[in-house]
Amino acid sequence: MSCIIAIAEQSDGKLKKVAGEVASEALRLGKSANLPVVGLAIGPGAAAAAAQLGAFGVANAIALEGATLAPYSGEAYAAALAAVVKARGAKLVLLGATSFARDLLGRLGALLDSSPAADCVAISANGAAFTARRPVYAGKALQSVAFAASPALASLRPNVFAATPSAGTTTSVETLAPAAPPAKCGRLVERVATGGGRIELTEAECIVAGGRGLKTPETFAKLLEPLAAALGAAVGASRAVVDAGWRPHGEQVGQTGKTVAPKLYFAVGISGAIQHLAGMRTSKTIVAINKDKEAPIFKVADYGIVGDVEEVLPALTEAVKKLKSGG
Repeated sequence: MSCIIAIAEQSDGKLKKVAGEVASEALRLGKSANLPVVGLAIGPGAAAAAAQLGAFGVANAIALEGATLAPYSGEAYAAALAAVVKARGAKLVLLGATSFARDLLGRLGALLDSSPAADCVAISANGAAFTARRPVYAGKALQSVAFAASPALASLRPNVFAATPSAGTTTSVETLAPAAPPAKCGRLVERVATGGGRIELTEAECIVAGGRGLKTPETFAKLLEPLAAALGAAVGASRAVVDAGWRPHGEQVGQTGKTVAPKLYFAVGISGAIQHLAGMRTSKTIVAINKDKEAPIFKVADYGIVGDVEEVLPALTEAVKKLKSGG
C-alpha cells in the first residue's frame, strides 16, 4: 500500500527535535494526498524512539535495529532505509535537513533512482504529486521543483516547519531487521562530543552568533556567551571566526557550516557576507549589532543596532536578565 514515510532522526532512543517537525509535515501532506503516514526510526534505540512519534499523531511506525547499524555507516543505513521504502511503496520520503540527511539523502536517491530535493522550506501536494520549494544561489532565490520520479525524496530545513503535538495517539511499532549492507562500506570509528551540553545550533529557537567584529576570542566568553546564556540561546560563529581558530567548526553558520532557521537570530559583529547569509537568512527575526552602519547585514536584519559591541552587549544582557526576573 502506498504511503508517506517520515524518517525520524534519533539518538540513543530519543527523538531529535526535527523529528517532530518532519512527522507533523508528513501528516499534513498525508491528508492532502490521501496517503497514510508511516514513521521510520533507524539505529540503536530505534524502537524506543519510534514509540515517541505518537506525541505528534503518528499511529504506525517501523523501527530498524540490528548489528549492521551499530556503529553508524552511511552505506548500511541507506541500504536498510531504501529496502523499507521500496517494500512499502512510499510516494514521498521526508527527513530533516541535518548532517544525518546530508550523508543519507544522496545515497537514498541513488538507490531509489530518484532525485532528492535538499533543505526544503515548503512542500505541497496535488493528489500524490508533490512540489517543493528550496533556497538556491546562497539563499538569494527560491526554486520550485516537481518530482518526476517516485518516491519523491526531500529533506526539510529545521525550525521552518511546525511540530504539532497530538494527544491521545499511541504508536504501533513494527521492529524489522535491516537489509544486508553492501559488502564494502565505511564505518564510524569515533564520535567526538562537542558543546558540553549546549543547545544544538540546528535545533535552537534562538542563536547569538559572533563575527570578527568581536575583535578577540576572549570577547566571546566575556560578552557574547553571557548574552546567549541570558536568552537561553545557542552560540554561533561566522566562518572568519572559525578559520581564525576562535571557535570550533561545530558553531559555524553559513554556506560551509550549518544552515539554521531560529525564531530569533543575533548577528553580532558580523558584516553579512553572502556565505554567512546563506546559512541564516530564513531566520524568523534577525537582529544585527555592528558599529559599521553600512554593513550588508543591516539589509537583511529586521532590527539593527549601530554601536560598539563592548557597550551594546553588556547593556543588552542586563536588560534581558532584568526582563526575565520581572524587574
